[in-house]
Amino acid sequence: MSDDVQQRIADLVKSNRVVLFMKGTAQFPMCGFSGRAIQILKACNAPSVTTVNVLDDEAIRQGIKEYANWPTIPQLYIDGEFVGGSDIMMEMYESGELQQALQGSQA
Repeated sequence: MSDDVQQRIADLVKSNRVVLFMKGTAQFPMCGFSGRAIQILKACNAPSVTTVNVLDDEAIRQGIKEYANWPTIPQLYIDGEFVGGSDIMMEMYESGELQQALQGSQA
């Protein structure tokens, strides 16, 4: 994967406090896992989530998998750190960890 794509991803992750790489948009998710991730974030009252539709850009779609060394989408990042996909998000939501991470230091 090109360094340019990795740099674009790094810029997105570092310049936005909460970023969700997903299939589709928050208003119209294009897969069940992305839809579930959005619902979890809404349930947490997540402040200003930036979503990136990987279906709009094949380079980002492939590059994000390499960026986090994580094979699936969606992928959630908070404060520049990779959190996980929808299963990890659900586990963290159920334990209260996700709410704490989202409400943590406002960058």
